[in-house]
This record gives sequence, C-alpha cells and structure tokens, in this order.
Amino acid sequence: MRDRAAQAEILGRAKARLDTLSLYPRPVRIDRARIVVAPALFRLPWFRSFDGYAAWGTIFLREAPAAKHDDLVCHELCHVWQMQHHPIAMPLSYLRTGYARNPYELEARLAAGGT
Repeated sequence: MRDRAAQAEILGRAKARLDTLSLYPRPVRIDRARIVVAPALFRLPWFRSFDGYAAWGTIFLREAPAAKHDDLVCHELCHVWQMQHHPIAMPLSYLRTGYARNPYELEARLAAGGT
C-alpha cells in the first residue's frame, strides 16, 4: 500500500481499538508497522484460505484495505502486537498447536470482534 497517509489512518484506527484492551503490558507500536497489498502471495497453497497475514511488523493483505477491512487489519495488528511481546513463541506456536486451536489466533479474533 503506497499511500502512507491512508495506511497511517487505517493502522491508527486499528491501534485505537487495540488500545482499549489490556492484553499486554505495553500498547501496540505502529511506528514501524506497514501494510503490503500482495494478491500473488494469497495464491500460494498455505495462504489461499487467508485474506490477511502478519509477519512481525508487516501486514500482508489480499486486497487494498477499505473501511470494510477494519476488522481484518485490527486482527492482523493484534498479531503484530503479539509478536512485539513474544517474537519467537508466537510464530512457533503455529507449529505446536496448528491454526484452528492456536491461542494467539483465538486472542486476535476476540480482540477484533470485541472492540
């Protein structure tokens, strides 16, 4: 996503939602977070079922975000927040528990749905 102002606005809205929660000792930092629209990534087998994916400070989206994607960006920013506090344990947890029962995944769903 090339429009930095739009990206900052979308990330700011998601951060404001997460800031209402006390899941971690420090609020999510978005100073280095960025959104990358990468439809080709979501054609790969592992990514096909996702519309968004977070990798540390980067949120990958299948399509350009709009207001209708606020829940998705909030969910993915929650993963960024999780990785800010558990940079190794969080990504490795998917190897241990898989996707459906992963506690970090459940937490991100609740965070996006409850704010």
